[in-house]
Amino acid sequence: MNLSEMKKAKKEMGLSCETIAARTKVPLSTVQKIFSGVTKRPREDTLRQLSTVFIRYDHIIQKPGGMRIGEPAVDYGKSLAQEPAFEPGSSEPFRRQGTYTVEDYYRVPDDRRVELIDGVFYDMSAPNAVHQHMVGFIFNQIYNYIQSNNGDCIPFCAPTDVRLDIFKDDKTMVQPDVFVICDEEKVNYHNVTEGPDFIVEVLSPSTRRTDMIKKLQKYADADVREYWIVDPQNAKITVYDFENDCDMKVYRFGEKVPVAIYDGKLVIDFDAVPKYIKKMYNDNWELITN
Repeated sequence: MNLSEMKKAKKEMGLSCETIAARTKVPLSTVQKIFSGVTKRPREDTLRQLSTVFIRYDHIIQKPGGMRIGEPAVDYGKSLAQEPAFEPGSSEPFRRQGTYTVEDYYRVPDDRRVELIDGVFYDMSAPNAVHQHMVGFIFNQIYNYIQSNNGDCIPFCAPTDVRLDIFKDDKTMVQPDVFVICDEEKVNYHNVTEGPDFIVEVLSPSTRRTDMIKKLQKYADADVREYWIVDPQNAKITVYDFENDCDMKVYRFGEKVPVAIYDGKLVIDFDAVPKYIKKMYNDNWELITN
């Protein structure tokens, strides 16, 4: 990795000279002179030492089948993490996507949100306003229903870790947008273990295919009873009732959607979304993105 590439990576990663100096043990004054251009020809061993802080940015790891991290995944979407979980300078060797575990997940810096699915890290980009408003709208209706009926189930919303496959291979940790747990033994201080009873994912451009394909199968395998995919872009809700032969129904925004795990007594009324969400749509419930 040459100096020009390191300068670009420094800017894109938002690293300060102080951070680079601390991580590489290169004197701060030397780092500042190199990246400011004062030092025209840095020593090769110094550049090599500096490059270690950018390994996660620059390192190309091959996924089985030859796909590079950072290229769109044919089946899983466009949100594959572009760097391994380990910090620069770690003695751990870089590993292929598909081999990471929950232990590696807990080593990812707190300021970076990712999901781990079958040993593969997926970046979670910041959700847009439509996404967050819709998550809050759905969560509030579920929460209010459970509270008013003195229910035993517990509602959650992201970012809460759900540790799937805990008895299988311990290689999956996800953060569903909204979910409900009816077995309190699955809940601990740090996360939720095993599959929730009910899950809602609100699609975003970066998570669309992962939610619709990869997570659909993972949730079915984890004995999730019901899975909703809310699609703001196309103004529809796809409901998978895994308890009833994976019965699938599609609803449009503006309709009332019954929650199967509550025998339809809980209904999410998508015609009652708050006015600040409706302002983002036209009369036909088509999303206005301008």
